[in-house]
This record gives sequence, structure tokens and C-alpha cells, in this order.
Amino acid sequence: MTDQDFPPSSEQPARAREIDTSVPQSARVWNYFLGGKDNYPVDRMVAEQAMRVFPQITEIARNDRGFLKRAVRHLAGELGIRQFLDIGTGLPTMDNTHEVAQRVAPESRVVYVDNDPLVLVHAQALLTSTPPGVTDYIEADLRQPDVIVAAAAETLDFDRPVAIMLLGILHYIPDYDEVCTILARLLDAVPSGSYLAVTHSTYDIGDEAVRKANADALAVWNENARVPLTPRSRQQVSGFFDGLELVEPGLVSMSRWRPEDTPFGEPSEVAGFAALARKP
Repeated sequence: MTDQDFPPSSEQPARAREIDTSVPQSARVWNYFLGGKDNYPVDRMVAEQAMRVFPQITEIARNDRGFLKRAVRHLAGELGIRQFLDIGTGLPTMDNTHEVAQRVAPESRVVYVDNDPLVLVHAQALLTSTPPGVTDYIEADLRQPDVIVAAAAETLDFDRPVAIMLLGILHYIPDYDEVCTILARLLDAVPSGSYLAVTHSTYDIGDEAVRKANADALAVWNENARVPLTPRSRQQVSGFFDGLELVEPGLVSMSRWRPEDTPFGEPSEVAGFAALARKP
């Protein structure tokens, strides 16, 4: 997940590039929101501007990571999934997909995909698989679904169910129809019983003050980054799951997708959707 994810032509082959520290990149800004150190002054500047106008943004980042942990645990546990394709993985942090999955099922196989050169530098941290399992890293961007599937097939068996993880990345493709086409190509590659997990930014959650602050933070990002972020409505995000079977509780705020039990009741909503769905 990065503002450099998408080259001018989707046919351009993925390749390692030099790290550009002059322009903020989403993986590094997200890393800063999560308290990480893999970021540069330009990333921190934009992150802090966004945090000033929309303090909830750090909660969105943390809840996105929380959804990943709960969804992967559910997939590897109750749903019995043993293969994961994590596209737009971002910089390694605590509880990466393979760590969560392999704690439940050590034989899980995980392929990470990203096109940020700094993620590539840190990819070795994503390859610390348990002995029964496997992890791999592919440098490619989301608008190359055929490249991704072909490369991932060296590690994953596409005759068996796969969980496709697309967390916080679809909103970096502004054209809605293009997103739907990419999703269709990825889902065509996996068999019945596979799953799609998505998180996505939105203005549809929160009161008027929250929505305005969210829009102001988005303006900070879009004025500084190479690739703009496009929030979408509940109806639009719901359309990504057409033909699939949503897992309970359906399309909800990231914080309210199967939250952990606490003495404090249901968590507050954050301005981001999350859902998990099964391919019939």
C-alpha cells in the first residue's frame, strides 16, 4: 500500500526503485500512525498535519490492524483457511498476517504483495515463517492482478481456497469500475470457499463534525501525495462483494467487526469500513 503503487502503465513490469524521501508515501505515513519508526520527515509532516485536523485517524490505523488480526484468526481458525494473499501489505509491524495465521495453523502459507521500495527493503521480516508453513514476497502493484496471481501460484495452490486480503488499498484506485475489474480477476483465480477481506475509507460513518475533519485530513493527504485517496460510500463498498456471501456482521465500521469482549461494551465506530466475504 503506497502512493507509488501504480506506475503510469499497468503493463509496466514491477521493479525495485530507489526510495523517494521527498514525497510522502502511504505505507510510511501509516507506519507513523501506528507508532513505527520506518518513516521520513516528509511522512511525519503530512501525518501530523492530518492528525491535527482529524485526531481519529490514528484510531482508524489501529483498528485497521485490529481487523486484520481478528479476520485472519477467524479465517485460520473457524473457517479453516490455510492460504493467504495479502496485497498492499505495507511495512512489517507486530502481528503480520503470517504471524497471526501460523499461531493458529503453523502450516499456513502466506504471500505478501507490495510495490513500495521500503517495504521491499524490510521484506525479510515478512519471511520468518514457521517450519511447516511458507511465506513469500512479491513486488507488484494491485493493478497487475494477472502478474500477482502468476507469481503467487509458485507458493499458493489456487485449486484450494485462498483468503485475499485487501486492507486499506482499494481507495488508492480512484476509478470504481477499475476496482471492480481487478477484484473480478483476483476472485476468478481462486476456487469456491475462498474469501475476500477489505477495509476502505469512507465519509459515511460519523457525525457532521467527524465527516468534516475526515475530509480536511484527506485534503492534506491529496495535496501532498502522488496518488490521491478516494473514500467511498457504503453502497459502493458493498458493491465490491456482489456475488459473495458476507460473513457476519457484514459490512461495518472496522472497530465493530467481531470486536474482542471487554467490560466497556461495543467500541465506538471509526470512519472506515471492513468486511469479510466467502466466494460460493
